[in-house]
Amino acid sequence: MRILIFFSQVLSRVFVRAEARNSLRRRTRRQFATHTMSLVLGILLTMGSLRVLPSQASPMASPMASPRVSPESMPPVAQVPTGTPLAAVPPLGHSFVADAVRKIGPAVVRINTERTVTRSLDPVFEDPLFRRFFGDELPRNSLPREQLQRGQGSGFIVDGKGIILTNAHVVDQADRVTVILTDGREFKGTVQGADQLTDLAVVKIDTKGESLPVASLGNSESIDVGDWAIAIGNPLGLNNTVTLGIVSTLSRSSFDVGIPDKRLEFIQTDAAINPGNSGGPLVNARGEVIGINTAIRADAMGIGFAIPVNKAKAIEAQLLRDGKVTRPYIGVNMVTLTAKDARENNQDPNSDLIVAEVDGVLVVRVLPGTPAAAAGLRRGDVITKIEGQPVRDANDLQKRVEAAGVGRSLQFDIQRRNQAISFKVKTAELENQV
Repeated sequence: MRILIFFSQVLSRVFVRAEARNSLRRRTRRQFATHTMSLVLGILLTMGSLRVLPSQASPMASPMASPRVSPESMPPVAQVPTGTPLAAVPPLGHSFVADAVRKIGPAVVRINTERTVTRSLDPVFEDPLFRRFFGDELPRNSLPREQLQRGQGSGFIVDGKGIILTNAHVVDQADRVTVILTDGREFKGTVQGADQLTDLAVVKIDTKGESLPVASLGNSESIDVGDWAIAIGNPLGLNNTVTLGIVSTLSRSSFDVGIPDKRLEFIQTDAAINPGNSGGPLVNARGEVIGINTAIRADAMGIGFAIPVNKAKAIEAQLLRDGKVTRPYIGVNMVTLTAKDARENNQDPNSDLIVAEVDGVLVVRVLPGTPAAAAGLRRGDVITKIEGQPVRDANDLQKRVEAAGVGRSLQFDIQRRNQAISFKVKTAELENQV
């Protein structure tokens, strides 16, 4: 009997434990299903696919289920009612480029130019042998005749009364200038002034009292490499064209770019700038002008250059006031020199010039009748200091002379081979140089 009771108790405990395990599994499965359904319902509610009425409750609700989400608590995108027509759904926002173009676009203009040139005689008709046999009688089609040349560029309005900034080479020697707005209106333009060294010009149009849209000018000193850059203009005659890139580098000197006849430090960008873009604005992400595009390198691919707008502001004021820019000069051609470069030059048996092995600016040529010639500078001199301050490179020297102004005497410290010499050089106005 005791044995039967013992086996009965053992079997009972086994059945109880088995039932407990089964109950735990069932409870776990129910909780898992409840949580899963709650999660699915939450996702569907967030997507706006389902709506829960206040009187409804989930048949699988449990104390551990997620709280219900009401339409009022959903984000705006989820509050679009089911069945709303697609046309009634608000469109996605425009890009920052579209916003910037919309802001400045009406102030960007197209500039068409015309000039009459006289075609010279074919050189064969000037040959003495030809004259000997045919005298002064020339074929009609060989006579000098006038030709009409047309050009095209861009610009932008900086004053609602009709003041426009563009490149000097766009309007150079033009007999007729026509300004065309984006809305198609045309105006006759008058060149108020142009400066070839900075490639900037100011054109004025008669608006007959109407105020025109004006471009917002930014600050070219506040931009950084990597900032967005948007070029707007009429490249290759294609009106109202927009290209996007970044600021590739700053303060790219005209010497580095390969145009030593200019006095500029450019903004370099990879936004496409082609002929016809010249004079148009380079814009930041806020639609503010940071530069004036200039297509100056025909062989440039993937890079373009723009004149910083801060430089343009100063030049614009002078051109409007005087029609020209008064600029000092001393009258030398120069290049940057390092001690290493000088040493290599002196060791070259074919070198025709021995120079001091120091860092500075090498005088390559002294123009006759200039302040530098009058002071006694010579070819091969190395300028090391101006007014007691070391000279870093040719661009640095140029900027210091410009900052001094016209008629200022500056002390130049130079090294002439092994001899240190000082000169006083008085700056003169550049246009006086023939």
